[in-house]
Amino acid sequence: MQELEFGQPAFLWLLIAPAVLALLWVRLFLRRRRDIRRMREGRALPVVERHAAGRGLWFWLALVGASACVIAALARPQALVAVTESAGVDFVVLLDGSTSMRVTDVAPDRWQRSVTWLRTFAEVLGWRQERVALALFAHRAAPQVRLTSDPNALFFFLDHLSDEPPFRLRDDTSWDTNIEDGIAWAVKMIDKDEELYGTRLGARALVVLSDGQSWTGEVERAIRVAQERNIRIFVIGVGTDAGGFIPQLPAGRYEEPEPPIHSVLDRQSLRAIAQAGGGAYFELGSEADHVVALRIIRDVQRSASGSLERREAFTDLYWPFLLAAALLFGAGALLVTDRIQLWWQLAAAGLLLLALVP
Repeated sequence: MQELEFGQPAFLWLLIAPAVLALLWVRLFLRRRRDIRRMREGRALPVVERHAAGRGLWFWLALVGASACVIAALARPQALVAVTESAGVDFVVLLDGSTSMRVTDVAPDRWQRSVTWLRTFAEVLGWRQERVALALFAHRAAPQVRLTSDPNALFFFLDHLSDEPPFRLRDDTSWDTNIEDGIAWAVKMIDKDEELYGTRLGARALVVLSDGQSWTGEVERAIRVAQERNIRIFVIGVGTDAGGFIPQLPAGRYEEPEPPIHSVLDRQSLRAIAQAGGGAYFELGSEADHVVALRIIRDVQRSASGSLERREAFTDLYWPFLLAAALLFGAGALLVTDRIQLWWQLAAAGLLLLALVP
């Protein structure tokens, strides 16, 4: 890839004029030096007579250089800038939205407790080299936020869905926790991001918040797919051993109420998923929320610390070239001794500046 490109290369043909003028200036400069040498050889003076080598020619040299810079600026030059920096970290948060997350064994309930931790996670995240995506899952996964480095996108979701899961209690599909589909969607979100923006060096991790109630799907297959892409899985358990009853819909007039369903934290299954996924298992309430968040973030960042990412981008050089033209013209104007000529030159420069400034 070229290190210098031009957005309007057709203007570069105009550089022929400054090049010809530069050659003419060199010829005039050499002729003046020759004339000075001949004059000194043909005259005998009691003192050494000094003559300026260029005299008024220096202004014209500066003007030629300024015109070349203006033409280059019109061609819209862009320089390639390569920055090598530590690779970033991508987190995909999978939040359980099944009906069992409405249990109130943790205050105020499991769903709101998970959202509170997720808000703390977003607050302690640096958001410099880190990106976050969010997906909900019950019987099926529902992506909410794609991988983004904008915290406002995540906080928008937290502000509008912090009271209860979006899956309705009356829907049978909300009574299921399909972690396989959740992990599969998380991998698809990462693959889609690579398809759109290219492969990004660094570490990637899934953060699963769930109570582990009523697992379905082939979890081992989903974990194996994540491991093939070097995606670690961290699991955060939400709930208690004592558990609580899942809220029931009111029975109809001629229907018998369904027996209450008791839900407890399935710690064993969640711990097994974290161990198989190469991550770690945590529980809300065992440590402060910010401590759990920082432990996950630092663990993933350490795995990415050995990776370096080289980013290439073009920076516009339009204004730097105009600044160089102004400096050259100003330096040449300082060498002009005729005031009338100086004012004419300043007026011409002002008109040219008005024409170039967009």
